[in-house]
Parts: sequence; structure tokens; C-alpha cells
Amino acid sequence: MTAGTKPPVIALYGVGRTHPGRPPVVALRPTDLTVHRGEYLAVTGPSGSGKSTLLHLLGLLDTPTTGRYELDGIDTGGLRDKDRSTLRGRRIGFVFQSFHLLPHRTAEENVALAQVYNRTPRRTRSAVVDALRLVGLGHRTDALPGTMSGGERQRVAIARALVNRPSLLLCDEPTGNLDSANAEAVLAQFDALHAQGYTLAVITHDPAVAARAQRRVSIHDGVLSEAGAPVR
Repeated sequence: MTAGTKPPVIALYGVGRTHPGRPPVVALRPTDLTVHRGEYLAVTGPSGSGKSTLLHLLGLLDTPTTGRYELDGIDTGGLRDKDRSTLRGRRIGFVFQSFHLLPHRTAEENVALAQVYNRTPRRTRSAVVDALRLVGLGHRTDALPGTMSGGERQRVAIARALVNRPSLLLCDEPTGNLDSANAEAVLAQFDALHAQGYTLAVITHDPAVAARAQRRVSIHDGVLSEAGAPVR
């Protein structure tokens, strides 16, 4: 890496995960993976292939049993739980299939709560409103989730993921609970974020969702591959 060059957002070096047992279960075989700033990556694979394991590792929700994971150039292996939580809150924005919005909180309040849950310094109200505007919901700041379409609720969830200005937007089956029209609106939002330089990693079983990404890798039986070859 040359002077002045930013490190990759994601850098896996021989990262694997084995669950203890008799016999042990290999959920992810040792793999290398590099995702540079501004890339849009899709990870596909059938149920039980290891997608969830990879998601948990990338999101610092679990630790590898082998290898090293660097997030934004920070070696995450030796971090204490508190430091991992802080790093996760400041560097990763999560978007889940089920939105996870509080029903009696407005869109603005749901987005603002991310600043509390992620243990980041509370920003001004303008940062929250800006995040909602970024996803096209600046006019819905006072709306409750129950008055919104599924696509609007997912865009609130995206705004919540973006409000802390993370390095990585990590999405788990983000269109899984949406009809085709709302799914298209969310995917168009991802396209726009990618165009603005955001780094996205989308975990999906849907080939149509994966096709929107700039780069695609697949996982089968714990083996990550790109264009049919093991990822390096």
C-alpha cells in the first residue's frame, strides 16, 4: 500500500470459522477476500452454504477461528468485546430483511436511535434528516412505520444504517420481505449509494439482487469463490 492510499474496507486473510462439536462443523473454510472502498459486492449461495457465518464475521458479530480480518486497516482479532462493539457501531451500517423499526417511533426517531445503539457520539438533528433525504424520505420524517410501505420502511432502515457515516453498508437479504415494486425501489437506492461512493456488501439468495452488484462471489459448503475460482 503506497503512502496516502486508504486500506481496503474488508480484508480477510485465511479467515475461517469452525463450530465446536463431535464432529466439529466447518461453516466457512479459510478464505481470502478483499473489498476496496466504493465497491458493491454481492454474496450468493443456497441456505446452509455459509452466508450467515460470513455475514456475522464481516459484521463483527462473531470471531473467526482461523485467519485475520482487517476492517478499514484495523486488525479486529485482538480487540476486546467493548472495542469490537465500538468499531462495529462506527464503521458498519446494517440493513436486515425485517427492517427492525420500532413501531411507535417516527422515521426520524428510528434513525436517531442508531446513534444511541451504536455507541457513537450523538449528532445533530440535521444529520438524521439528511440521512432520510438521502434515501428520498425527507418528507416522511414524522411518519410511523405502520403508515409506510415495505419499501419505505426498508429505506428508513437504510437511513438508520447510514446516519453514522459507516465505511461499510452490510445488507442481509434486504429485499426478502418486499414485493417486486418495492424491491426495485430499494435496489435503485443501492445503485445510487454505490454511485456516490459507498461500499456495499449484500448477502442474498436472489440472482436478480446479485445481478445489480458490481462484483459477485458465491459460497457453497463453506467455500467462497468468484467466477468459479476460490476467492483470493
